[in-house]
Amino acid sequence: MKYSNIAFLSLGSNIGDRHHFMDQAIWEISTLPELQILKQSERLETAPLENTNQPYFLNQIVKVMVSSAFTLPCLLDALQGIEDKLGRKRRSWKGPREIDIDILTYEAVVMKTDFLHLPHHSLYSRPFIKQLLTDMGEIGVYALFSELNHEKHYSTV
Repeated sequence: MKYSNIAFLSLGSNIGDRHHFMDQAIWEISTLPELQILKQSERLETAPLENTNQPYFLNQIVKVMVSSAFTLPCLLDALQGIEDKLGRKRRSWKGPREIDIDILTYEAVVMKTDFLHLPHHSLYSRPFIKQLLTDMGEIGVYALFSELNHEKHYSTV
């Protein structure tokens, strides 16, 4: 399978030195022995969407290969640990953040738990995600998920 052991991560920052937070997050991801960074998108500045009374975001997508021994809960914990290490504070719903790291996809997994939804809703609700994936030559990731699966697991945003 083309996307076996592949995850796409979305990084965003809109507080402080956004480039520094993004650089630090990517460096921290690169130090995890269970992950290998394969490709990175360019960074794109975007307006906030749901909670619009906040600074613009800097966004980027990172394609990683995940060790087959590294479970999704372990991946989520590791990424949230990076957010915490970099000083992320959860101030308000969709509010400003130093760094945000979301798992957009992992292989062709479709799941919805209290802690993790795959594919992540932003794959469909944030146009810049599709733009960055297209620019990376990775638009094929959308073929893994039919609209039927998307509609079955997510409401329209």
